[in-house]
Amino acid sequence: MIDYTVITDQELAKMLALGDQTAFAEIYSRYKFILYNHAWNKTRDKQEAQDTLQEVFAMIWSKRATITIGNNLSGYLYTCVRNHILNVIVRRNTHNKYTSSILNFAQTGPVLTDHLVRENQLKALIDREIAALPPRMRQVFELSRKQHLSHKQIAEIMGTSEETVKKQMSRALKSLRLKLGLPVFLLMLLFYR
Repeated sequence: MIDYTVITDQELAKMLALGDQTAFAEIYSRYKFILYNHAWNKTRDKQEAQDTLQEVFAMIWSKRATITIGNNLSGYLYTCVRNHILNVIVRRNTHNKYTSSILNFAQTGPVLTDHLVRENQLKALIDREIAALPPRMRQVFELSRKQHLSHKQIAEIMGTSEETVKKQMSRALKSLRLKLGLPVFLLMLLFYR
């Protein structure tokens, strides 16, 4: 039996590329605390740091055959964490700009009965499309967007993995974006943040 704790990072990276789950587990075990602290120092948010770590390691496992780690595994992992955090910040800033723009637009015009009627019609349309989602996908969406639960909390409630919750949420948003069109989809994001 191989003792993975004495294998070098370079060898573990090669074994990972070949799909060795124990090598992957050893890499995770060696670096999880260091990378968590790195992510926490950048985000100052426990949940964000945990999510970053999980998403980085999930990406590494899913792309293990095609990624090029090179001779510096720790440097590669730190770079992955940094890039993931930067991507989250960019997405968050973009979302905040759109939200601010839409809210500003909504508040600058006169509030007429016609506007309220249109808003109610849009909300009814959005609610109808949400109700048309498959049951588990709808449940994930509602727990996330209406009850503001994290992927981890939803996974515990539904008795499934966080990865499954993430995929269901992604599919729900994609389905709603396609059915509603981009302008209505952006308004939906305002209703269900």
